[in-house]
Amino acid sequence: MDRITLSGVTAVGHHGVFDFERREGQPFIVDAELHLDFAKAAESDDVRDTAHYGEVAERIKDWITGPPLNLIEGLAVRIADDLLSTFRIQAVDVTVHKPKAPIEVPFGDVAVSVHRARKDGQGV
Repeated sequence: MDRITLSGVTAVGHHGVFDFERREGQPFIVDAELHLDFAKAAESDDVRDTAHYGEVAERIKDWITGPPLNLIEGLAVRIADDLLSTFRIQAVDVTVHKPKAPIEVPFGDVAVSVHRARKDGQGV
C-alpha cells in the first residue's frame, strides 16, 4: 500500500475526565497515516482519485473541537473510523497526542494510537 502521512494537525479540544479539562480546553495533536493505492490517482492526476489531505485535516480538526470525550482512546477510534468510512483508503493509523495532560510528573507527551482497516467488500 501507498501512504499519505498527515502529521501535527492541532486544535484545542475539551476532552478529559476532569472538569477543568472540559472547561478550559487544551491542545490536541493528531497524526494520521492513510493507506491506499495511488495507481488511479497517478494515472488520472485528479485529486478525486485519492484522499484529499486538506479535507482529511478538516475532519480531524472537527473531531478535536467537537463534543468532549473522557478518553483520547475514544477520540482516536472515532477519527480512524470516520476517515476509513469517508475516504478511499484501505487502512488508517491515527495517533492522538495530549501534550498537556494533567500528569504530576515531568513528561514529554502522552499519545494513543489505533489502526483500522477496511473489511472485505467495504468501499467508499
